[in-house]
Amino acid sequence: MSDTDGRDSEEAGRAGRPKRTDARRNEKALLDAAATVFVTSGVDAPVRDIAAEAGVGVGTIYRHFPTRADLIIAVYRHQVEACAEAGPALLESSATPYAALREWIGLFVDFLVTKHGLAGVLQSDNAGFETLHAYFLDRLVPVCSQLLATAAAAGEIRPDVEAYALMRGVGNLCIGADSDPRYDARPLVDLLITGLRQPR
Repeated sequence: MSDTDGRDSEEAGRAGRPKRTDARRNEKALLDAAATVFVTSGVDAPVRDIAAEAGVGVGTIYRHFPTRADLIIAVYRHQVEACAEAGPALLESSATPYAALREWIGLFVDFLVTKHGLAGVLQSDNAGFETLHAYFLDRLVPVCSQLLATAAAAGEIRPDVEAYALMRGVGNLCIGADSDPRYDARPLVDLLITGLRQPR
């Protein structure tokens, strides 16, 4: 192979990289738009509404996500990942581990209460939905565990709180938030998180 061939190959590789980055960015924009529409209109919202929110054509949505199930699964995973990545970032940026825990629980509540219609869809027979709950637990329980352990090590909260139990409790408080506009789970969740504080 000549040096020219090598340079051409290298330049082609460099030229290809931005496309992959752009594709990821475009997909993220589509998922953010879909999540926004799902919050206001539920998971059965018309694809044209999602396309309008994202500023793209309907065909672009279908190129990325051929079926509605594909789109719903991708949005769910995208938001789980965002919640998972927020935990370590909050530990780095917050004034205290307890403040990081409290803010992360707020993000977790937002995740739970904005899933309009998703619970019903997840109970469907679509095989693609079967692993989502396990994925949700696999990604988020360790993050919550890290936040709890760090806050406990700092002496800010009691050391006997299990991540799964806390997340389950928060989830139970959020049940019904999407079907009753008068119900706001956040004050009750706030009471729960306040109750974790270690007496001074």
